[in-house]
Amino acid sequence: HVQLVESGGGSVQAGGTLRLSCAASGYTYSTYCMGWFRQAPGKEREGVAAIDSDGRTRYADSVKGRFTISRDNAKNTLYLQLNSLTREDSAMYFCARYDSYIWHYWGQGTQVTVS
Repeated sequence: HVQLVESGGGSVQAGGTLRLSCAASGYTYSTYCMGWFRQAPGKEREGVAAIDSDGRTRYADSVKGRFTISRDNAKNTLYLQLNSLTREDSAMYFCARYDSYIWHYWGQGTQVTVS
């Protein structure tokens, strides 16, 4: 079965960096578009970044130039490099797999707190 497991979250000061990882299993990872989302308390979940199977990337305007999404198909792992963090970036971050026109599979999330 499809499984997505995020890691790498933590508490950092404003201006700091983090690298999130999402380990995928149970399917042919390389053939699917993958994405990162985040949700802060009291706010709706928002898309942060996505990467297609061919490596093309897309970012939310709020993170362009600060976050970088990447994937290692040999390791079945998705990454999100977070630089120049601000308090507004504090949220639970989730990875997801795009499937049949929807974000179909989700991880359990990893918390990012910026102070």
